[in-house]
Amino acid sequence: MQHRAIAMGFAQLLGVVLFWAGIFGGGATPALAEDFNKAFLLGKDFSGRVLTDSSFTKSNLRDANFSHTDLRGVSFFGANLERINLEGANLSNSTLDAARLTDANLTNAILEGAFAFNAKFDGATIDGADFTDVQVRSDALAILCKSAKGTNPTTGRDTRETLFCD
Repeated sequence: MQHRAIAMGFAQLLGVVLFWAGIFGGGATPALAEDFNKAFLLGKDFSGRVLTDSSFTKSNLRDANFSHTDLRGVSFFGANLERINLEGANLSNSTLDAARLTDANLTNAILEGAFAFNAKFDGATIDGADFTDVQVRSDALAILCKSAKGTNPTTGRDTRETLFCD
C-alpha cells in the first residue's frame, strides 16, 4: 500500500514538473492532436504552434494565421482557407483535398507529400514553397506554375522544380 502511495505521489510530482517545464521551457511545446472539425475560426491566431495530426476538416479558417506552425499530418479536408497565412508552415503529409486556399499565403511553406488533389489555389502566394510529391489536379498545377518562384529556405528546393513546371 505504501509503494502505491509513493508511486501516485511521484506521478503527481512528474505532472507538475512537466507542466512548469512547458511554461518556462521556452519554444513550442508539442501538443496532442486536436479536433477542430467544422469549427468557425475566422481570423484565429495559431502561429508558432505544434498542431501535428490535428484535424480542421470542413472548418472555416478564413483570415487565420498559421505562420511558422508545425502542421505535419493535419487534415484541412474541405476547409475554407481563404486568405490564410501559412508562411513558413510545415504542411508535410497533410490533407488539403477540397480545401479552398484562395489568396492564401504559402510563402516558404513545406507541403511535401501533402494530398491536395481537389484544392483551389486561385491567387495563392507560393514564393519559396516546397511542393515535393504533392498531388494536385492539372488545372491547379497550371495556376500554381504561373506564379511559382523562389527556393524554400529550409529544404533548399526550387518551387518550380517541385511542381514540375515547364
